[in-house]
Amino acid sequence: MSLPAEVPVTLLWVRNAMRVADNPALAQAAARGAVVPVFLHPESSIGPSAADGARGGASRVWLHQALLDFDAALRGLGSGLVVRRTDDPVGELGRIAAACGATAIYYDCRVEPDARVVESRVEQELGRRIEVRGWHANLLLTPGQILNGQGEPFRVFTPFWKAACRQLGVFRLAETPTRLRSPTGASGRPLPGLDIDALGLMPAHAWPGTLLSAWDMTAAGAERRWRGFASDTPGALGNYGEGRDIPGTDGTSKLSPYLHFGQVSPRQLWNDVLRAQGQTHAEVLPEGPRRFLAELGWREFAQQLLFHFPHTLTEPLNSKFSAFPWDSDPRLLRCWQRGQTGYPIVDAGMRQLWATGWMHNRVRMIVGSFLVKHLLLPWQDGERWFWDTLVDADAASNTLGWQWVAGCGADAAPYFRVFNPILQGLKFDPDGDYVRTWVPELASVPRAFIHAPWEYGLFRGVAYPEPIVDHATARARALAAFARIKAGD
Repeated sequence: MSLPAEVPVTLLWVRNAMRVADNPALAQAAARGAVVPVFLHPESSIGPSAADGARGGASRVWLHQALLDFDAALRGLGSGLVVRRTDDPVGELGRIAAACGATAIYYDCRVEPDARVVESRVEQELGRRIEVRGWHANLLLTPGQILNGQGEPFRVFTPFWKAACRQLGVFRLAETPTRLRSPTGASGRPLPGLDIDALGLMPAHAWPGTLLSAWDMTAAGAERRWRGFASDTPGALGNYGEGRDIPGTDGTSKLSPYLHFGQVSPRQLWNDVLRAQGQTHAEVLPEGPRRFLAELGWREFAQQLLFHFPHTLTEPLNSKFSAFPWDSDPRLLRCWQRGQTGYPIVDAGMRQLWATGWMHNRVRMIVGSFLVKHLLLPWQDGERWFWDTLVDADAASNTLGWQWVAGCGADAAPYFRVFNPILQGLKFDPDGDYVRTWVPELASVPRAFIHAPWEYGLFRGVAYPEPIVDHATARARALAAFARIKAGD
């Protein structure tokens, strides 16, 4: 049945805020009147990198599950997603708004360059006749909110985060609607849309099965993960200062994919941490909770950088590195992608990534350094592989991470920092638990040799490759190449 004409209708343009709680666009739409939630998926939806604006393979698997979950939550409130495929989002939003009599479009903002272009067009072309309003629902800070003393974006994290923490207290969260009024089309029937399965997000091969077995890709899954991490037992949050660096233990929140898809609110996490400690500001927290909030800060830093420097999706922030003498070797790249480098900590990380769509952050730095400094392969090669295989593939975070490890971005690692994969393994996986989990062919290698099994001398019967490069030789080559760039200062 159609609603009375006096009830205003809002088109809720769903992008990456797939939750009911603390969703300002949804809350404002529900308070205004009837709500039509819409998700638009591009016809051309597979891209090799973040610069293409299309999602990678693992991200598509998560998106499929997140859409099913969010649609079910909306239906429980009396509504449901209208799903369409289109390469003309502005025109499609206009047509849907006309069909349901919407007088407003509310949406969750994004920082990716292509997404911002679409937002601008929606505001310019549709905002002339109806209200158009967006919220940065998945951020603690509005892009551009934190600037340095010269009114410019910060390029170093520590001063950025200090300035941010001075502004961040306990958030007032958006109201959670308990019921949604849902209009019908002009014909008196529900607006037509596609089944989520019709989007073709799930690949036909077996890989999605391993991802699904590793994760609960729902908002409820995010809630359970957060409560377990933040509880007193096992105390991962309280021990986060040390535990976050040990890949063989469950010491991190693993909330990054839920944050990316907006299944959990960063503002809710922020509030939970502060209130659990009886505080109103992050600077006074114990080390574990404070370091966790700083990791949310790194995410914010990445989003701010991409907002201000959109060219960094493909080009280095430090323009000198445009002339860096990168190598090109498909064989070495393939060995790295498949976890066959001969360095156990590197191979463990790459195999964890392929099996679960996620990799421990400490190991991300190690494998990234190995690609760009041991192999001298472009950071863009790593970005493309991570974009396709990470369930938490995020354009801003992916770009920041890869340019950091390559030494060409904001707050970058010094060019002379070349992680020794053997020493990194000994420091952060001293007993070899992480390596034995993901490189089972080394399970019988003694602890003393687990990170340099070639020194054990028992490759007989062990199907594990010898190192594809010598560490000392690769390090010297990398330092020489980076020094040439440094000399250009």
